[in-house]
Amino acid sequence: MRIRWKKVLTLTLTTFLVSLAFNLGSNSVLSFVPLTLSLVLLLFIILLGVVFDIVGVAATAGEEAPFHAMASNRLRGAKQAIWLVRNADSVSTFCNDLIGDVAGTLSGAVGVAIVLNLDRLSAGLGGTLANTFVVALIAALTVGGKSLGKNFAISKSTTILTIAGRLLYSLGRIGIRFDAKTAKTRRGKNNG
Repeated sequence: MRIRWKKVLTLTLTTFLVSLAFNLGSNSVLSFVPLTLSLVLLLFIILLGVVFDIVGVAATAGEEAPFHAMASNRLRGAKQAIWLVRNADSVSTFCNDLIGDVAGTLSGAVGVAIVLNLDRLSAGLGGTLANTFVVALIAALTVGGKSLGKNFAISKSTTILTIAGRLLYSLGRIGIRFDAKTAKTRRGKNNG
């Protein structure tokens, strides 16, 4: 197996930059928002990781055939859904690894900020207990959400990819594009 160094380095750099941007943004927000909003931000980050994990698994489990029928009927997002299936390895890497892992790391950082905020509010009482509880809660919500999501993604991959395809179509209409040309020119699933 040949290692694609350019792809690995690009993914590593992109992960670093996305993580840096999200972490700076969340730390800036956490410095002036109340504890309840910090908890909402934490739940949002966990949910974002779960949703992207669902899309990555759906792309891997998806089949092209239903989308060819939709594309022949000119349904919006069908070509994009075909692209998601044909590029399942890249989609899975982006959704599960890049976004999913950044969300996991970021949720841990937000959890630490929440614990520090709790520790400050409680004048240092029970910091270890709060830290343990927050870390356990983050792990439980992340793993539980992804576990439920994987089963859903496998059984409802066509529905999920239809929604993702429509979202990509809409993003393309406002100027945010991806490489959909491969959906027009190739037949069959791309296996690498």
